[in-house]
Amino acid sequence: MSTVALRGYTVLRAGPASFLLHRRSAFAALGLLLALAATVVASLCLGESTVAPGEVLKVVLGQPSPHELVVGEFRLPRVVVGLLAGTALGLAGALIQTVARNPLASPDVVGVSWGATATVVGLLAYGVVDSTGQVPYAAVAGGLAAGLLVYLLAWRRGLHAQRFVLIGIGVSVALSSLTSVFLTKGDGFQAQAAKVWMTGSLNGSGYDQAGWLAWVLLAAVPVALWAARAQRSISFDDATAVGLGLRLDRIRLGMALLGVVLASCAAGAAGPVDFVALMAPQIAVRLARSAQIPLFCSALTGALVVVLADLLARRLLAPVELPVGVVTGLVGAPYLMWLLIRSRRGGS
Repeated sequence: MSTVALRGYTVLRAGPASFLLHRRSAFAALGLLLALAATVVASLCLGESTVAPGEVLKVVLGQPSPHELVVGEFRLPRVVVGLLAGTALGLAGALIQTVARNPLASPDVVGVSWGATATVVGLLAYGVVDSTGQVPYAAVAGGLAAGLLVYLLAWRRGLHAQRFVLIGIGVSVALSSLTSVFLTKGDGFQAQAAKVWMTGSLNGSGYDQAGWLAWVLLAAVPVALWAARAQRSISFDDATAVGLGLRLDRIRLGMALLGVVLASCAAGAAGPVDFVALMAPQIAVRLARSAQIPLFCSALTGALVVVLADLLARRLLAPVELPVGVVTGLVGAPYLMWLLIRSRRGGS
């Protein structure tokens, strides 16, 4: 493998293939990986009983340890689900914001999360599904249906970014109202279970949720690599892209579809954990200082945000455990207001 240095980039060549590596993005990814590793270790160590890092390492490596029950059965599955759900949300947010060309766009805002929420709450409140095994499939179906609805309504001789966001907000409001109707008209006991799910929580998460979400992320890797390459073409304005012979509609459809699938699957595994998909891409792009939103850094940032938020949710009011969505909401709501104020000043 040979390398060629460009300003801010390194070209990696392996035979006939070549790859363009943004150096600051690589350093940002390395820093995020180290921060994520430290947060995972802290999450496995801290709880009602503190476990030494060495004992945690034994459990992770499958070696005998007196803390196997606490770490291996209770904490580790929760952390794994948080890692996978955060990765999916961070990547989904980056893809949706790339398609919409708007830092305010995310699965939370454009209706995907509310589609999953309305579907699950409606089915739970009326007793159509139970509160465990069938919920992830209902969430995925609802999120995909909402994403498809927004895309179809926003399509008018092509997908325009502003219309995509505005219609997504309208669909979110409608689905939010529908969710409230389900909560008030459905069975009281089932509605209470639905309210718990709505907050987004990793309580009781296990390898059942982690297994299928890991397969979804693994299957998404080739599409994500294609999306990372396609980002450069989608950054052109429509007239320039058409002049270069690029098929923007297909590119946007593919990226939006991947984002919707990932966000829906994350909601199915952990519930609608708010604002992670909104924050992670913007944090990543500021760390990397790249022209496009770095997908890998966004995925790492999403995982870091969810695992750290879950650690805080478990320890802030111990022994009471908060849902992880409460913590991300407390951080994400002010962040959203800051983005709104910043975009307003930028436009004035």
